[in-house]
Amino acid sequence: MSQPMTAVAAPNWTAIAQAFREVLGREQVVERREELLVYECDGLTNHRQIPPLVVLPRSTEEVAAAVRLCNQFDLSFVARGAGTGLSGGALPVEDSVLIVTARMRQILEIDYDNLRVRVQPGVINSWVTQATTGAGFFYAPDPSSQSVCSIGGNVAENSGGVHCLKHGVTNNHVLGLTLVLPDASVIQVGGAIADLPGYDLCGIFVGSEGTLGIATEVTLRLQPLPQSVQVLLADFSSIEAAGAAVSGIIAAGILPAGLELMDNFSINAVEDVVKSDCYPRDAAAILLAELDGRASEVAQQIRDVEAVCRQHGARSIAIATDAEDRLRLWKGRKAAFAAVGRISPSYYVQDGVIPRSTLPFVLHEIEQLGQKHGYRVANVFHAGDGNLHPLILYDRNDPGALERVEALGGEILKLCVNVGGSISGEHGIGADKRCYMPAMFSSEDLETMQWLRHAFDPLERANPTKVFPTPRTCGERGSVNSIPVGVELY
Repeated sequence: MSQPMTAVAAPNWTAIAQAFREVLGREQVVERREELLVYECDGLTNHRQIPPLVVLPRSTEEVAAAVRLCNQFDLSFVARGAGTGLSGGALPVEDSVLIVTARMRQILEIDYDNLRVRVQPGVINSWVTQATTGAGFFYAPDPSSQSVCSIGGNVAENSGGVHCLKHGVTNNHVLGLTLVLPDASVIQVGGAIADLPGYDLCGIFVGSEGTLGIATEVTLRLQPLPQSVQVLLADFSSIEAAGAAVSGIIAAGILPAGLELMDNFSINAVEDVVKSDCYPRDAAAILLAELDGRASEVAQQIRDVEAVCRQHGARSIAIATDAEDRLRLWKGRKAAFAAVGRISPSYYVQDGVIPRSTLPFVLHEIEQLGQKHGYRVANVFHAGDGNLHPLILYDRNDPGALERVEALGGEILKLCVNVGGSISGEHGIGADKRCYMPAMFSSEDLETMQWLRHAFDPLERANPTKVFPTPRTCGERGSVNSIPVGVELY
């Protein structure tokens, strides 16, 4: 005979908040509803959840104390940095404490002799370069949100950026981490030098989206500023020609620091807002290529890139050599997301990866999918490594629009997988794309990932419900769980 289910008592948030205030201090605990509203979503605003409690630690010890209290009250927790993520990775979870690292903003140590810098996770990405450029160094990973996104968030999502084609993403630039694990213990992984023996725990943690613990100090690799930098802008009468030029540049053995493509819709959105007069409004697409390195090498490569672009039908070429002109050419690309936001009540951005050779086909298919669903799609992407950022324009006040737009986004992700690509290049999986993980990974793959997760967090207290599909949530959003690996998705 079955036993009746015992009701689980709801957390006593008044008592919990008091315990956090006693340990961290009153000013580091947020519990008033109007203040909690600030934290109800991250950069992905489609779904919102007001957290019951937010805490703002300032040190490794205080993060560990916060996690220890979560364990004491049998609560899960979600780590949050600047809140600029685009996959719902920092979306609050019901009955979970939000641990925000935004007040951990110290650059702790700069070691120019050994090309490294140690920072707290709340340090803004661009601050690292600003702090070191006077001495001739920079930090390479540069998301478009680099003026507001934090290093801790970059580590969680393994963020990229427009200059990561040549220099690599966050994982390539993290040497060591101080971590608070879900049991509140503090460990060091990696170190001040590369190629340490043993398991690459640092590499495992970068990109784990807060499911293994919280980074409280990060040792980053610095790079010397290049001797020469030049930026080339080419415009094309078709987006297919621009895509072919991208493949031609890479096939020629040229590796630009950045290689970006924007379609006509994005070009005009940017010009309407930025008014740079750099991007021809009648172009079907523009290509931005930045070359850096030794002066003689860059001079030759810029000529080679120009030749490839003209070979593939570039209508005009502009080259910027000084810093001010380079900034003008890049300004529009960096402002693309914001510019689209100015012309549409809402937009939904996706983040998939495809082989470069499939670029013309995939762009055509995205256009067809947009027409099928009745939404305009602006395309802005890191063309050099095939990382697409289709922005779907819609009005969230239109009943059912969000569900239709998410369905369109899902079809774009399936398309990426079907041509041999990935459902994420740099934005992560978070809450937004967890239901599409089975489109890429077998059940055995996902189970293996869970083994690793449970080695760090057997109770799944760290950022629960993120990354991995769950039957309930994926059932609500149209799961692809039933699709076996290898089956045609589109």
